Amino acid sequence: MNENTIVSLADSKYFDLLNELIESIKSFEQSKDIDICILDAGLKDDQIQILSKKVNQIKKAKWDIEVPDSKIKKREWLKSQVSRAFIPNYFPNYNKYLWIDADAWVNSWFAIELYFKGSDNNKLAISTSADRSYGRVLRADWIIGSYAKIKSQNYKHAKSSGFSEKISRQVALEPHLNIGVFCLNGSAPHWNNWQKNLRHALKKGTIWGSEQISMNVTIYVDKMEVELLPAYCNWTLIDGLKFDKKNNTFVEPYLPNHKIGIVHLAGKHNNEIRSNKNIFLDKKRLDKCPRYISVKNFHNTNVKEIQDFDLLNDAITQIINDK
Repeated sequence: MNENTIVSLADSKYFDLLNELIESIKSFEQSKDIDICILDAGLKDDQIQILSKKVNQIKKAKWDIEVPDSKIKKREWLKSQVSRAFIPNYFPNYNKYLWIDADAWVNSWFAIELYFKGSDNNKLAISTSADRSYGRVLRADWIIGSYAKIKSQNYKHAKSSGFSEKISRQVALEPHLNIGVFCLNGSAPHWNNWQKNLRHALKKGTIWGSEQISMNVTIYVDKMEVELLPAYCNWTLIDGLKFDKKNNTFVEPYLPNHKIGIVHLAGKHNNEIRSNKNIFLDKKRLDKCPRYISVKNFHNTNVKEIQDFDLLNDAITQIINDK
């Protein structure tokens, strides 16, 4: 048993994504010093058999907080919204727990090291949904003159989860914490506060998103210690990626084009990639040619430059046929 572990969760529909995440982790030599633990939220027996040869532990995810069936509606995968706040209960005796959503993969190991380092001194190591590449994080409905109604993801989720107006305003203008990737010491006080806030959110609001707004309240209202990491540690703007041909890796779109640590297919805007695994990107360019990126194994991406219309048509046809 190693000192630290990486944890993820999946059901049968997310098995392929989870398997690719695990393969991306194990492709790095440093992974031998870190355990991999998996929460099963509806995996098939043959899928569990495959995973059991690659990971250290697999445990059945539970509803660690009682949720009425009327909210669950047979969506067992929603256990991910609850169980991640109870990781040390499933896999005790580890020093640090690094959670990575199943729809992510490790592009560069430095991000793993940063998350573990960031969680020193009982801090939560996490990235936000704010970055120069991501664009605006707040929206405004202009009413009249210089007056506008500000729309905030944190405020909206806090209110819909039953948090008070005071708390909702406290988190409203703070950068939204993305718990798709985070690291926390097993003895950190955050766990208890997170669980407390999650219980409150699940009573009043929906299951989806409850754990994320609960963590935002834990940090911004309860004032738990946090280490904010750069967006390239948990990168979600997939169509904003650039590919560094010289070093064969994904990088930020703007200078200094820092290498991406973890690529995360989070959000509705990435549904196409999660389901299809082939994508044609032409927003960012390599040299003068648009890119066709075939993602069969996310961490071993095949990048082709399209230099004539015949190849372009072939690429588009392949995407259509693969759907």
